[in-house]
Amino acid sequence: MKQSFFERLTGAISLKDRSSDFEENVPVEQPPQSSFSQWETEEAQEGELAVDVYQTNESIIIQAMVAGVASEDLSVSVTREMVTIKGRREGPKEISAENYFYQELYWGAFSRTILLPAEVETEEVEATEKHGLLTIRLPKIDKERRQTIKIKSI
Repeated sequence: MKQSFFERLTGAISLKDRSSDFEENVPVEQPPQSSFSQWETEEAQEGELAVDVYQTNESIIIQAMVAGVASEDLSVSVTREMVTIKGRREGPKEISAENYFYQELYWGAFSRTILLPAEVETEEVEATEKHGLLTIRLPKIDKERRQTIKIKSI
């Protein structure tokens, strides 16, 4: 029997077509089909949005390409520590699936939750979209800022 390239390279021995005293037929339990199908369906329902996150001295900036998404189909929610972007990109309905040669663009619902590296002022967040680029500017909380309080005499 001729050895394969891998067997010659590593010195491995092929056990194909050889019987062994250690072989036994053990049935392998398959996971229930319904749980796998449910996981596969959930995974296919929503895509993850690609983002760039960077900071300046005053703000944290998040950028994401949302070309083809109407502004009413896009939502941004912000807490002091986290930002969630959700949206839906509707595909062309006039083209049937059998007419495609390649179909690589993502159509459907997407979302992305980003944990922020610093706390931000939620009341001062600005979001803009220009040529399909969503830019969210999140002003950082200035923990070093001090304010002098004038004491009133009653």
